[in-house]
Amino acid sequence: MLTINEYRKVESLEEAYELNQKKNNKIIAGGVWMKIGDRRIATAIDLSGLGLDQITETDTEFVIGAMTTLREIEKHVGLAAYTDGAIRESVRHIVGVQFRNCATVGGSIFGRFGFSDVLTVFLAMDTQVELYHAGMVSLKEFIDMPYDNDILVALHVAKKPIRIAYLSQRNTATDFPVVACAVSEYDGSLHVSIGARPVHARLVELPLGSGEPDGFGKQLPEGFEKDEALVKELATWCADQFTYGSNRRAGADYREHVAGVLIRRAICSLEK
Repeated sequence: MLTINEYRKVESLEEAYELNQKKNNKIIAGGVWMKIGDRRIATAIDLSGLGLDQITETDTEFVIGAMTTLREIEKHVGLAAYTDGAIRESVRHIVGVQFRNCATVGGSIFGRFGFSDVLTVFLAMDTQVELYHAGMVSLKEFIDMPYDNDILVALHVAKKPIRIAYLSQRNTATDFPVVACAVSEYDGSLHVSIGARPVHARLVELPLGSGEPDGFGKQLPEGFEKDEALVKELATWCADQFTYGSNRRAGADYREHVAGVLIRRAICSLEK
């Protein structure tokens, strides 16, 4: 059972940060993961009055507040257009609409959960994490940072020419993913993000054009996604760059095989 001794709806990020420095105080994001299991919280810190539930689109970026719900990013027209539906695809299988109306982007990213579809898809884009104390940090760096008492304020997604696709494999429609996969092409590189291995998502990046990707040993020319044999070989190589584990949902070998299939399908879908 979740036990909360005191509830505080803060009026500033500074107040929230100061409260969060105490070990037994916790930030309430969506609260959907926090309520699971037995735990006692001295002070629950509510950020809902700070206006962090907005998505702002400019000419250069999307700024997604930490308290923005998964349902809001699912419905956002600008994000859907920019990602060709990949954001919507990444969240539409997560439990149900009621759940997605509660779960937040900040909670999903800060938690760095192994099963996170949200982390997987944002890792495949040029995403910066805005932290109250540490400032701007790339999501690639953030996933390896130790858990601390900083506060995630927003995600900043750079708007640049991109092709991106998201796929996942689940045992049942609304369960956690067995494997989550996002593949994108931007800044002259191919970016492959694999999550639910069952640990949190990681990223492999390969240059396109005349240079040879480290380890793969073959060039990836423009339009390489039309070469079925090359794509199959590339997908198998990419899948092998990640580590996999077993749990009650799937074994490590199965996950690696599925990852290769999803990577291949995602790369092929970039052609469309």
